[in-house]
Amino acid sequence: MPVLPRTFPLATVTLEDAAQRQFRLLECTAAHFEGPQLFEADAGVVPGLGRPRTTARVEAVLADYFGAEDAALVQGAGTGAIRAALGAAVSPGDPLLIHRAPVYRTTAVTLRGLGVRTTEADFNDRTALRRALESGAFSWAYVQHSRQRLADSYDPGEVLAACRAAGVRTVVDDNYAVMRVPASGVELGADASCFSLFKLHGPEGVGVVVGARDLIAHIRADNYSGGGQVQGHQALDALRALTHVPVLWALQSRVGAEIAERLTAGEVPGVAEVRIANAQDRCLLVRLDRPVARELPAVAARHGAAPYPVGSNSRYEIAPLVYRMSGSSLDDDPGLADWTVRINPMRAGADLVIEILRRSLHDLKG
Repeated sequence: MPVLPRTFPLATVTLEDAAQRQFRLLECTAAHFEGPQLFEADAGVVPGLGRPRTTARVEAVLADYFGAEDAALVQGAGTGAIRAALGAAVSPGDPLLIHRAPVYRTTAVTLRGLGVRTTEADFNDRTALRRALESGAFSWAYVQHSRQRLADSYDPGEVLAACRAAGVRTVVDDNYAVMRVPASGVELGADASCFSLFKLHGPEGVGVVVGARDLIAHIRADNYSGGGQVQGHQALDALRALTHVPVLWALQSRVGAEIAERLTAGEVPGVAEVRIANAQDRCLLVRLDRPVARELPAVAARHGAAPYPVGSNSRYEIAPLVYRMSGSSLDDDPGLADWTVRINPMRAGADLVIEILRRSLHDLKG
């Protein structure tokens, strides 16, 4: 029977802080939109802008909110945002510093397609990171804000500060972290934060890069085609959805902590061990006392759980998610596959999640 490693969950914001963030987002919105414009949306490659006026206004709101020089909405959700930022930052054959861990699979496709030369350093080891940065071999580093390995403990802010001190610019994958943690990558000094707005209840396929003006200008120059633009109605839809996210995620984090406490106290027979982890999205890793993890999601679905993700906190996901470990986590520790599931309460309370888990494990005993 495997044992879950010690995890180091990223800090989250309180419910009160989340409410203040919601209010600040609306203050930024009021600074860039006149009232009627919030009910209007245009489309097309507007002369002089190269994108819809509404899209440009939403980009200005996001840049303002995150304290960045500029922002670009892109198609392709979080993967498209990462691809756009890295495509603007590095060229084929360029060296890129990354963390020594299994790379998130869609990111691995991007890195392969760009043809960059990746070099790994263990970001958990400050000495190893410093040596890599002091080598002078890198102009850019790529940092994933959420954990790549379950036992990752590095502070993203410290990693970014070390890169900045060495004159190395940074692109941050802020998926699963932005608006949940106290500060995103760009707020911590990165040159770019990349994340999916679909994961923040926005429309399908929309992502954003927030960051340095030169990088955003490069992204816009590359994305000159009308068919590649995020149209005005998509941009407005994303902004409207974003206003709800800080409070929703703070509540979700609080519910997750309650579930972990109750499961650790032995409330559900069949649960051997629990960890809160940023295994992609912030979730609960639940190790069972029997190797039934592969069967559990389908059984839990009969009791109202979602059996698979849609976008990891997309607008479609309201029921608790009971699912297998992420592919990158299993690449790092394949022995967990039969014993461990990840659970995200989504919009549910702790009582429902615990009852679904109790009933499902009872069914599997039969």
